[in-house]
Amino acid sequence: MHLTQPVHKALLERPEATALICKNRRCSFATFAGRVSRPAAELRDLGVHAGERVAILGHNSDHYVESLYATWWAGGVINPLNARWNVHEIAFSLDDSQTRILLVDPAFLPVVEQLRGLSRALAVVLCLGEGRGDTMAADDDVESLIAAAVPIEDARRGGEDLAAIMYTGGTTGRSKGVMLSHGNLYLGQLSACLAAPRPDDAVGLNPAPLFHIGGLGLTLQLMLRLCPQILVPGFDEAQMLSLIERERASETFLVPTMLKRLIEHPRFAEHDLSSLALVLYGAAPIDEPLLAIALERLPHTRFAQLYGMTELSPVVAALPPWCHAAGQPRGRLRSVGRPVPIAEVRIVGASGALLPPGSVGEIVACGPMVMSGYWNLPEQSAEALRGGWLHTGDVGYLDEDGFLYVVDRLKDMIVSGGENVYSAEVENAIAQMPQVEMCAVIGVPDETWGECVHAVIVLRDGALLDAEQVIAHCRGLIARYKCPRGVSFVERLSLSPAGKILKQPLRAALSPRGKA
Repeated sequence: MHLTQPVHKALLERPEATALICKNRRCSFATFAGRVSRPAAELRDLGVHAGERVAILGHNSDHYVESLYATWWAGGVINPLNARWNVHEIAFSLDDSQTRILLVDPAFLPVVEQLRGLSRALAVVLCLGEGRGDTMAADDDVESLIAAAVPIEDARRGGEDLAAIMYTGGTTGRSKGVMLSHGNLYLGQLSACLAAPRPDDAVGLNPAPLFHIGGLGLTLQLMLRLCPQILVPGFDEAQMLSLIERERASETFLVPTMLKRLIEHPRFAEHDLSSLALVLYGAAPIDEPLLAIALERLPHTRFAQLYGMTELSPVVAALPPWCHAAGQPRGRLRSVGRPVPIAEVRIVGASGALLPPGSVGEIVACGPMVMSGYWNLPEQSAEALRGGWLHTGDVGYLDEDGFLYVVDRLKDMIVSGGENVYSAEVENAIAQMPQVEMCAVIGVPDETWGECVHAVIVLRDGALLDAEQVIAHCRGLIARYKCPRGVSFVERLSLSPAGKILKQPLRAALSPRGKA
């Protein structure tokens, strides 16, 4: 199981078929193989030996995908840098993983000189795309290297060999480098394809960032199936609608905030989206009103939810399309589905004891998709993987039919007056108000109750709502102790690259001491 295997398979079976579409460029699998093996030769000449890290900094593009596979072809390990990080966070990732070589697209060349000053490890910078623009910040450009290079044989590293160090967002502390092997990623994507079946003649559209495990996962899934994929630098709803229609895209991955923006775009109805057969959604919970609207406005589209995290490569459970069909229990849409074929999932209590169906506890998982640990963090690795199970930090339960329900993150659970309040349940209640665009529920310190439930809400344009109305609405849907005691209205909420609402800044702002 090596991640470059689909390239070899494509050369035998579909060499002239389209592999990548980006802007006005189309690349066949045969061309793709050449654009992987040639830069791999240059990486090898630069000293990329087995296990050597190579960083990539850029927006989604065909060049980015080529860089991923070139690194693996050379025998290296990818370190996909979060394009939204500041220069200090990027330098930390380079130094923590001892990454010497950086592949960077032209948009990020202006930060290279600062990076050279901050990072002790960085030694070589290569520019992706054509030329180095108006700056000489890069040492060379990949296009020039491709033109001059002689292809090399695939290193064919696989199995338990390290393939990627994926740094987590670091919203609760220093970023952690999640170590994923070829086997983790290969089996993880194969299992996701089995859990949410799709035809082999699909055309994928990937707006999720490739530095995030969700975007990388979709690219790997499409490569495994030898399907063409369209790369866009970021999510833009107008561009998405146009590309689905023009390229007859049949599947995509969206986080709920993306799905909401897509179906609410003012020109949504003007586009022929009949080719869109499947929307994979995940990375954050979806509220029921949004899913209902999506099912109505995209009647020819099936939906499947994928649940997981970077440490799980990333999918551990899937809610397949048949669960979204008419006649199925509506309450099941609140679940994240059943464990994928290669995963075993349990619910455990604080002591680690197995809990029966219906009991709420921490979600733990085991299987070949589980990470080998965190880079250079043996104690945190041992804690996360204690007993041979990955402790996800998510709180949930399994029902009698084996469907998994995620009710909160452990760190997001609110303890008010001795009662556990799961923020996702309160957020789902508030999301049913038509005036609400987005909301986040957190706990704020309280001398009497320990913590109080507090809602932070973004209203739709032109909508009017006050705190009393929100609280009264919640009291009609959930227990009184779960209802917000305070409500704030803001113009926007900060999102992580995965589309998740960042709650740490909210806690810091609302804490009496100004910190979480």
